[in-house]
Amino acid sequence: MGGALVEGWTRTGAFQPADLILCDPNPGPAALAAEAAGARLNPPDAVLRQAATVLLSVKPQIWRQAAEAVAPLLEPGAVVVSIAAGVTTKDLSQAFEGRPVARVMPTTAVALAKGVASVFADEPLARERAHALFAPVATVVDLDSEAMVDAATGVSGSGPAYFYAFIEALEAAAQGQGFEAEAAARMVRGTLVGAAALLDQSAEEPAELRRQVTSPGGTTEAALKILMGEKGLWPLVDEAVKAAVERARELGR
Repeated sequence: MGGALVEGWTRTGAFQPADLILCDPNPGPAALAAEAAGARLNPPDAVLRQAATVLLSVKPQIWRQAAEAVAPLLEPGAVVVSIAAGVTTKDLSQAFEGRPVARVMPTTAVALAKGVASVFADEPLARERAHALFAPVATVVDLDSEAMVDAATGVSGSGPAYFYAFIEALEAAAQGQGFEAEAAARMVRGTLVGAAALLDQSAEEPAELRRQVTSPGGTTEAALKILMGEKGLWPLVDEAVKAAVERARELGR
């Protein structure tokens, strides 16, 4: 996710590379490209005192290790913005010696400046810093309570994977009807990219767009009777989101 954000910031020009300090023991292409453009990659510890905002972009299983390494090196006025799933602001603030903290749940489409970022912060300064980082590359949704961060994780943070899983399933179904893999992929991906673009540009609700495609007694209606039936897509998605939310809560315990 850190690499995706660097890509998005570079794409939009939101930050100059020279303003970025990147700490990554295994830097990927985005970090290396940013370094070549002027970002400071894995600089001496003393450089971290220049950081006004710290983005904690690590797996939740190792967040304490990262916090213990970084917190003593920061200025007292630094603000922490975390995208570690399940880790509470209370624990983060304690680990970062009482500094203001915001929690954000973004999607990887920030790399294309088309992400979504759900933000929670008790302190206005932390919320402001989170907006500054994510508004250039995402639609920002402010959350009223910290409990909603786990819900945002299950809906939005994990949501792209649900979409990709549906694409995989539809491609497999197409192949089951006789299409070669390449043709199935082109047809399905083109169909869903077009549908997403129409949703993005239209003022209509998804339900209305669905109705516009569904003729009474037609093929789409026949398929939707399965997808929207008692054991179809809606209860499956509801159960999937509940499982993701519960796992997010477990990671924070």
